[in-house]
Amino acid sequence: MAGGMKDKTATVLVSHEEDDAVGRRIIQLIPGVEVVAYDPDATVLDDTQRSADILVPSYRGSHRPIPLITQLPRLRMVQLLSAGVDEWIAYIPANVTLASARGAHAGPVSEWVISAILTQMRQWPALVRFQDSETWAHRLFSADTLAGKRALIVGAGSIGTAVAARLSPFGALSTLVARTARDGVYSWSELSRLIPGHDIVVISAPLNDETRGLMGRALLALMDDGALLVNVGRGQIVDTEALVAELRSGRLRAALDVTDPEPLPQGHPLWKAPNVIISPHSARTVPGTNRLCYEVAAEQIQEFIAGRRPANAIER
Repeated sequence: MAGGMKDKTATVLVSHEEDDAVGRRIIQLIPGVEVVAYDPDATVLDDTQRSADILVPSYRGSHRPIPLITQLPRLRMVQLLSAGVDEWIAYIPANVTLASARGAHAGPVSEWVISAILTQMRQWPALVRFQDSETWAHRLFSADTLAGKRALIVGAGSIGTAVAARLSPFGALSTLVARTARDGVYSWSELSRLIPGHDIVVISAPLNDETRGLMGRALLALMDDGALLVNVGRGQIVDTEALVAELRSGRLRAALDVTDPEPLPQGHPLWKAPNVIISPHSARTVPGTNRLCYEVAAEQIQEFIAGRRPANAIER
């Protein structure tokens, strides 16, 4: 739906937390906006907060304000700071616009992908363990190079295309896959044909009914021996049990920023699986990402209150 706030002052709820201070400053600069701070962990809103037209969930733990939606009778828009919308979409009324911060995470997350690929190919986990044991490991490990490698990137949005751009200077070739084929991008209905022959498979797709369990046992089995699976999308896109089996067999390697379940509990077999590195859903977490998210959010809010459909509004 298009925006409906033109010629009206819009009240925007922005978290009172320190990570969101930059957002309060940025959004307050939008003409026709009044920023009201709120506590994402609150159970009850005051009268001023309840009059809000737009809700911006907190930068960290963005799911926390979901219960507050029922206390916002004038709500017209929810502007997320995440690229994905899967945590929120089921809770947003049909007459409320839901928009993501698509584009803000491309730089930080694609940088994480490159670092993870190089970490696995250059065998840094093994080298750190050799260092811990004070072992000069010359010729005791086998490193690899990105030059000449082929990467299949599942998800051709801002993150996926940024990954492809960052791989290119290393001499790696990228194949992009998305839900719908377009110029230079294949449809993921062709995944079973495309996966063989690629050294790296990067998951950067959003989680939805079509992608849930997409990388299951059958597609994982099609990956080349020794291939590397990198997941920065959502953990539920990959069949965890099937992946653990492939890792234990020594056939595949992985680098995961997201897992299923998440957070990964103590004792889960992924922790002890060989050939995997795991980060705690922190690929975007570097200085300045919150500012990038709020700059995109401000653009979307400004479009909405001007009566236009924001570019990142979700089709439902």
